[in-house]
Amino acid sequence: MDEKIIMDNEVLHKEIDLIQGVITRMANNSFLLKGWMITIIVGVLALTKDTLVTNDVSYLSIILLLPLLVFWYLDAFFLHKEKCYRELYNWVIENRLKETPNKELLYSLNYTRFEDKVDSIFKIMRSDTLKVFYGFTALILIGITIYNIIN
Repeated sequence: MDEKIIMDNEVLHKEIDLIQGVITRMANNSFLLKGWMITIIVGVLALTKDTLVTNDVSYLSIILLLPLLVFWYLDAFFLHKEKCYRELYNWVIENRLKETPNKELLYSLNYTRFEDKVDSIFKIMRSDTLKVFYGFTALILIGITIYNIIN
């Protein structure tokens, strides 16, 4: 009996370690996206100001809104997947030792059954933290455009 309990705990710990690894990667991807987005926007604006490419940054700053939207969506995508895996993690913690493990669900990293329990990608895009980060960046780009048009 004790050996079964030890085995169940070992299985549980291995399974939650796998899920926690995925959650960590999703959070890291979200963090890296923010860094890449800022790097690309600042780099493009810095390299194109008063160069042979363009003397007018206003059009370029409007064009940079497209990659900003793409990064915003991708960030929300990774946060959505992270939330799904957190639901899977919680389900494993709550249910794995209570019931006889279903062989198909044991060590399964399939998060799709939890997608309806978390916010949609577009709702996550409108979350306060993402709106502040990406919205502020969009306002800066729009401000650069307006400043260059006026001057």
